[in-house]
Amino acid sequence: AKPQSGERTTLSGVPLKPVYTPEDLAGFSPGEKLGLPGAYPFTRGVYPTMYRERLWTMRQFAGFGNAADTNKRFKYLLGIGQTGLSTAFDFPTLLGYDSDSPRAKGEVGRCGVAIDSLADMERLFDGIPLGEVSTSMTINAPAAILLSFYIGVAEKQRVARKLLRGTTQNDLLKEFHAQNTWIYPPEPSLRIVTDIIEYCTRHVPKWNTISISGYHIREAGSTAAQELAFTLADGFEYVRRGIARGLDVDAFAPRLSFFFDAHVDFFEEIAKFRAARRIWAREMKTRFKAKSAESQRLRFHTQTAGVSLTAQQPENNIVRTTIEAMAGVLGGTQSLHTNAMDETLALPTEKSVQIALRTQQILAFESGVSNVIDPLAGSYFLEALTDELEAQAYDYFRRIDEQGGMMRAIETNFIRKEIARSARQFQRDVESGARKVVGVNCLQNREEEAIPLLKIDPKIEEAQAARLAKLRKTRPRGKVEKALSALSRAAEGRENLFPFILDAARAYGTEGEIIAAMEKVFGRYKEPVFV
Repeated sequence: AKPQSGERTTLSGVPLKPVYTPEDLAGFSPGEKLGLPGAYPFTRGVYPTMYRERLWTMRQFAGFGNAADTNKRFKYLLGIGQTGLSTAFDFPTLLGYDSDSPRAKGEVGRCGVAIDSLADMERLFDGIPLGEVSTSMTINAPAAILLSFYIGVAEKQRVARKLLRGTTQNDLLKEFHAQNTWIYPPEPSLRIVTDIIEYCTRHVPKWNTISISGYHIREAGSTAAQELAFTLADGFEYVRRGIARGLDVDAFAPRLSFFFDAHVDFFEEIAKFRAARRIWAREMKTRFKAKSAESQRLRFHTQTAGVSLTAQQPENNIVRTTIEAMAGVLGGTQSLHTNAMDETLALPTEKSVQIALRTQQILAFESGVSNVIDPLAGSYFLEALTDELEAQAYDYFRRIDEQGGMMRAIETNFIRKEIARSARQFQRDVESGARKVVGVNCLQNREEEAIPLLKIDPKIEEAQAARLAKLRKTRPRGKVEKALSALSRAAEGRENLFPFILDAARAYGTEGEIIAAMEKVFGRYKEPVFV
């Protein structure tokens, strides 16, 4: 909502009173709405001891150039205290194109690492024991393929699948209303998502099968309440799909995780995280009849808001990121990525990524945030704001149900329109000066001092294509063709596709070839035109 003259609102437009008192929590039941940390409804955190026993995982997002380049960055980050790996893939990989595809030209290794086959994944994790590290992979439409490459590396390292820990983002629903890196139409996309859930539930039990992502929804311009509502609604749809597949909800729901944005409005973000836990716990218990506390716990990763970073006065982004990281921690996140100050201009340099990681480490070891569990509980303002965001989320759940459910809401463009409306309003407020952004529409510098940026060598694309050509000549051709044909036949039926994708990966089929084998059956999604 647009702020009225003299009115104060949150970043998302929630009207704010000058002061909050017990009257704002009339009828508030601490036992019902808060409980204790680690206990239903998990508003105060998903574990009883939270950071007193174990700090959040410090998981800096990394990936650029080729596999060898990113392997060096991984080892650098682990060497300066990072506690988990998080992999960024380039756009061709995200969209299912091999690096030598005409569609990949100019994009190879630019915004993430180029991974075309199991051979690249072997180089990416060279010298990194997969049985001792947790790895997150931000990959969606080709998630089954990249996870198969990862399992292939583990097999070569003689690491059992049951020991692998990590996450594939694998959230296809949000692609259709936020990030847009889809490949197949919605229904076959959801089939593959469910195949991964089913396979990992049985064979890779420590793997988080989906990171249900609000981050991209928020980065597309949504409000905090829209991020909350649309993310959880996506999560409910995945739970429905798993149950429809015949899986026990308590067998697969504990390995569903979430991924939220931490924007710069400190209290609104903390309230959002608390509301998310409470809603998920309630709906899992009452709607989906989950009996296990593990199924009711909403575990989430947080990334500070890329959209809040400014190209102007980029050092200011260190301060923004610190505020956002503190909100994530006080909101009870399980892992955290802190953006580097230069990420609005390029992929981060080693210096800027070290500052970003040190931000987390100073919060962890010097600020005292780990000493007391959920210190903000009972704040009149925070609890009232949590209730307000929860109410707005339930209003959206009602409207999505009126549309006919999440898939129908995608088809009618309902969610896209809601996000676009909020994005337009925020931009108007910045352009009018109603929202102040330091260095952008106020307190500008006449001259901007340039900062060092990471530059990607354009020769990487040529070298990556050469490696692909060599791979295709040296791999056992008959074995690859047999695996790809079997995958296409399976796609025509109802079998779980993951074992067939894994066979193609082991045979050194490329990502583009595996995608094409299924595209013969599913086709490639073309976004409809909406007015």
